[in-house]
Amino acid sequence: MSKQHIEECVRTSLESYFQDLDGTEPDGMYDMMVRVVEKPLLEVVMRHAEQNQSRAAEWLGLNRNTLRKKLVEHKLIK
Repeated sequence: MSKQHIEECVRTSLESYFQDLDGTEPDGMYDMMVRVVEKPLLEVVMRHAEQNQSRAAEWLGLNRNTLRKKLVEHKLIK
């Protein structure tokens, strides 16, 4: 899957979101998008990294402590 394909999926989803709003103005879209993209990103990367946080953090370009904080925030670990 190419970067362009992912970008187009996001574009399509956002257009659908605006259609669903049916004229209602959105609020807090940036934070909403970060949340809805971040959790599945973390889930998939952790699965492919076989739950190895150090490896996953390296792949994501994050500090391991930052990754751990995000995993807790998304209730992916305790």
